[in-house]
Amino acid sequence: MGLNLHSFRVRYSETDQMGVVYHGNYAQYLEMGRVEWLRALGVTYKSMEDNGIMLPVISLHIDYKKSALYDDLITVETQLKNKPMVKIEFDYKVLNESKELLATANTVLAFMDKNTGKPIKCPDYILEKLDF
Repeated sequence: MGLNLHSFRVRYSETDQMGVVYHGNYAQYLEMGRVEWLRALGVTYKSMEDNGIMLPVISLHIDYKKSALYDDLITVETQLKNKPMVKIEFDYKVLNESKELLATANTVLAFMDKNTGKPIKCPDYILEKLDF
């Protein structure tokens, strides 16, 4: 599974008085990209949690390039960086409607057993859907 694109429009509540997206909202945009990447793979966060697997973020890095503005159509490009083991790593590009780069980002998440709180390896049903 390679690149996944997810587009949405910036809401007024996500901006400051100048109509610029608050920097903290980008973490939510990345989450939207990850959720849709998994959904395109045929996996949902809910199904993983129902199967006793949590996927907390353990690392988040964002480089801001240009401001996103109120009512911009934003696209989050989400790409798996490498084969998941106990951790899964994603790279992102956040673009506006004109394809201008607004931000680049990276997240690392860990597969965790919901009951024990201990790290576990990536489930086979996810690995089987990936081209590694």
